[in-house]
Amino acid sequence: MASEGTPQDEGDNYIAIPNDFDGYSRKLFCLPLHYEDKVESILIPKGLIIDRTERLARDIFCDMIGMQAKDPKPLVCLCVLKGGYQFFADLVECINKCNRVHSSSSIQMSVDFIRLKSYENDSSTGQVKIVGSDNLSSLGGKNVLVVEDIVDTGRTMKKLLGLLSEHNPNNVKVASLLVKRTELSNGYRPDYIGFEIPDKFVVGYALDYNEYFRDLNHICVISDKGKEVYSH
Repeated sequence: MASEGTPQDEGDNYIAIPNDFDGYSRKLFCLPLHYEDKVESILIPKGLIIDRTERLARDIFCDMIGMQAKDPKPLVCLCVLKGGYQFFADLVECINKCNRVHSSSSIQMSVDFIRLKSYENDSSTGQVKIVGSDNLSSLGGKNVLVVEDIVDTGRTMKKLLGLLSEHNPNNVKVASLLVKRTELSNGYRPDYIGFEIPDKFVVGYALDYNEYFRDLNHICVISDKGKEVYSH
């Protein structure tokens, strides 16, 4: 049995990081010098992210194979930029690996991109701005996998799903690396979840704070100094 204060699996659907888990010491990992005092701790090391992503890819692959057996349709992997690009790249590569090693079936995939904006500094503005949504009409009749970095309140994803429904896709599933536990949540839950995390502002692995920290490998909790230095 996992002890309190350590990440635990929740019904085999995702890994839940408890509220009282303070993360790992910065001294245990290699961080860029310019970020060493800008983060409080490492919440999720990159190695754990990759291992979890591999399992998500296998789950998605098996589900899509089952779906295609009943109604064969191409899969479009839709990346939510900018924060989702690293998770998206790793997840798609892992799905492609399943394609390569699976001898009896495979998934035909294409990729597309959309950019949304709902944050200013460390707070959700509540206003979702769709920066890029070119040619989404091509999603009509196809299976769509939306790949997101983090679901916070759920408002951004609800807005995106509403937009996608206007183009009549055959099916839409959502994979999010992170889901934040917050009282502001509207209750939305993605189909595939990597980690459920406490209500802390996290950066790294392409998640940013005013465009900083995207080049940090691990997912970390930003420090007050980091917010001060990189605030607009």
